[in-house]
Amino acid sequence: MMSALGRFGRVAAIIAIAIPAIGAAPANDPALRAAAAMLGKGYLDAASVPVSPAFAPPPPVAGSGAEARDQEAQAVALSLHGTPRWDLARMDADIFTARATSAMSCAAGIEIGPKTTPRTNALLRKTLADFGLSTSAIKRAHQRQRPFMVNGAPQCTPEMDSGLRRDGSYPSGHSAVGYGWGLILARLLPARAEALISRGRSFGDSRRICNVHWRSDVEEGRHAAVVVDARLSANPAFQKDFAAARMELSRRIAFPPPNCEAEAAALALTPVL
Repeated sequence: MMSALGRFGRVAAIIAIAIPAIGAAPANDPALRAAAAMLGKGYLDAASVPVSPAFAPPPPVAGSGAEARDQEAQAVALSLHGTPRWDLARMDADIFTARATSAMSCAAGIEIGPKTTPRTNALLRKTLADFGLSTSAIKRAHQRQRPFMVNGAPQCTPEMDSGLRRDGSYPSGHSAVGYGWGLILARLLPARAEALISRGRSFGDSRRICNVHWRSDVEEGRHAAVVVDARLSANPAFQKDFAAARMELSRRIAFPPPNCEAEAAALALTPVL
């Protein structure tokens, strides 16, 4: 039987190839249909999801101080290959299977998932398309090479190699997802806002650890998440589901998340840059 990460790799590789077509391909384009089917339907319409290329500055140019900053950060990230932080980064790469939202559980203090918090899980899962596709227009505008394509070092999801090579590095869609989920959960659980925003940030940093994104890719992904989060907050369907999730979490559900000590130890390995 194929493992969850194996299924994730096959699905994610298909999506990585398809996502660059979003917003540029006609409605009958196979890549567009594949991405839509895999990611599901979000809250926002197609015109509201991609953040405009005009919103983001271009990625660092060769020889610039900004590029040197990215390379320095990537060298530090590569030093974590084979550590528990690398293992956590590989788990954070999984945004397509049922366990994806559990990445935020330790920060939330509650096991988030389809069985434990179904309404909260459904809310986050539906925003996956909104946050995940938010960076697609900017990616197409720049088609930046990913770190593993430049430095030749391993990346933590080799089953996605061919798809990632076809998909621009800047900005990071995974970073937008993680940071976006952190923003939403921080409003649902304001007492845990610091931990949730921090976990959303580290979720994006996992892409550096994986050697598939540069530091500036991750940072710009967070900015895209803020734009999408603002649009979601004004969406009536999102507001309704958000209220249901808030009611669910207000019941103080007794589902303590597992393995939080291991997660904390792994995250403590991430250098402060």
